[in-house]
Amino acid sequence: MAATRTLTPVRSVRSGLRGHAPRRDRRGRGLRGLRYPVTAPVFKNRAQRFDEMVLEALEPIEERWGDELTELDLAVDMVPEIEQTDPDAMNWPPEVVEDLGVPLAQLVPAGVDRRGLPTRARIVLYRRPLEARSRDGIDLVDLLHEVLIEQVACYLGVEPDSLEAGGN
Repeated sequence: MAATRTLTPVRSVRSGLRGHAPRRDRRGRGLRGLRYPVTAPVFKNRAQRFDEMVLEALEPIEERWGDELTELDLAVDMVPEIEQTDPDAMNWPPEVVEDLGVPLAQLVPAGVDRRGLPTRARIVLYRRPLEARSRDGIDLVDLLHEVLIEQVACYLGVEPDSLEAGGN
């Protein structure tokens, strides 16, 4: 009579513990996966948070002047392209909102691009100079609102005070 042997299944290193919760990472890098839910504000990067603040600052202007702004686009650029480095030598046109020689925003009028196609007017906000001039998020929203008021007033051809105070 032959002896019976019971074979115990051998688990390979590759198969791991399928179906079980992940354990600590062996190399000490912690658990894998997202740390925060995608909908949490901490999940967004600085550019996305800035874009949301721009929309928040633009909202009261759009409520009053939305019909006149249908042909106006809004863009965000990280920094302005400046060819000269001497701020005293720079003479900015009225379409540029600047602080100490550094542009914060610019109104680009409607025109024709290099390919001959028509372009819409747009306000370009420069994120880094605006962030550098604000202390916190609330201050940044206020600064964005002021800059947008000046740019929209320039686009509409009215004084910024009348734009802020009055309706259409």
